[in-house]
Amino acid sequence: MHIESGNPQDAAATARPRIGRRALLSAGAVLAAGAGAATATAFGRNPGPAPAAAPPAPIPHHGARQSGLTYRQLPATRLLALDLPASVDREALRGLLAGLDKVLAAASDGSLADPRLAAAPISSLVAIGPALAARLKLDAPAELAELPAFPGDRLDEKRGGGDLLLQVSAEQPWTTGVLTEHLLAAAKPFGASSRWSQAGLLPPVPDGETPRNLFGFKDGSANPDPADPGLWHSDGTILVYRRIRMDSAAFTALPTDRQELAMGRRLASGAPLTGTAEHDDPDIYIKHPDGSYVIPADAHVRLSSPRLDGGARMLRRGYSYDDAPDDRGLLFCAFMRDPALFTRVQNRLAGNDALNPFLTHNASAVAWVLPGSQPGRPLGAAL
Repeated sequence: MHIESGNPQDAAATARPRIGRRALLSAGAVLAAGAGAATATAFGRNPGPAPAAAPPAPIPHHGARQSGLTYRQLPATRLLALDLPASVDREALRGLLAGLDKVLAAASDGSLADPRLAAAPISSLVAIGPALAARLKLDAPAELAELPAFPGDRLDEKRGGGDLLLQVSAEQPWTTGVLTEHLLAAAKPFGASSRWSQAGLLPPVPDGETPRNLFGFKDGSANPDPADPGLWHSDGTILVYRRIRMDSAAFTALPTDRQELAMGRRLASGAPLTGTAEHDDPDIYIKHPDGSYVIPADAHVRLSSPRLDGGARMLRRGYSYDDAPDDRGLLFCAFMRDPALFTRVQNRLAGNDALNPFLTHNASAVAWVLPGSQPGRPLGAAL
């Protein structure tokens, strides 16, 4: 940044030659033309304010699948877990889900009566935890189950689990916070209590580009097509959530080549070490002439490779979190047909991942993401 010293008017008078009125008018015309107002400026008229930008189109709330899975990730998110009293039966659960669905639908189409909520895109999802599904004997996917313990876990029970898991995403954190108030108000008559809440964010990236995590690497490069039938139970799926603290200061202090060997990808491009572009398929079997793997045996990309799981993939829609200078990291949110896939991957990672010295898993949850709602048929109507 350049800082002038002394009187700025005196400095300007001595440092710049005098500019005639004709030159000033000519320069003004050029600048105005560059702004799209050349004709009006030529006659000395003020073209007036630019037309107001059209408000962003709302995200449809109703559909076969919930909008939190079908729409692009929005920059701000909030996850909210609720516990329900033992007195809640299926009928009460249907009423609670219908109330939540009503709030989310109204927020999405702009009809929610709250002056704090400006018209803005909103996506959401609602999911049911394994304990509630078992307690009410719901017709949930047979694969829905709690995760086992993993080596190295440091789980805080107050930050994980829950009978219901809600997620709302928007362009601004303000919107997710206000919407959370309405969801809690809708749940209160059913005796629901807040178990935990977690805000997340994404760095700004151009449309179509993969966001980066707090280690600086692109996160989500090898995602499957969301239409992959291997992800779905009818139009529902299963969410695995992990809150992972990242020691980004220690990791980013490593030389770039060591970071890339630990990750198995290039820092700048996101390309696997065996490829040249971000979306090249990592080939975990290619070796150097000396017999060592190009993607090292302990690289994160190698240990999480779908090639080790018969090609099965999970759809990752994670966010970063920043709760304190010493508590920053990743909100890992992945969707899959069977959480046993995550269990296999995490067991490999927990035992050998080169990133382990820089990661701490401190919260966990699993939940059944319900199929979407329709007008006159709210979430959970078929439970």
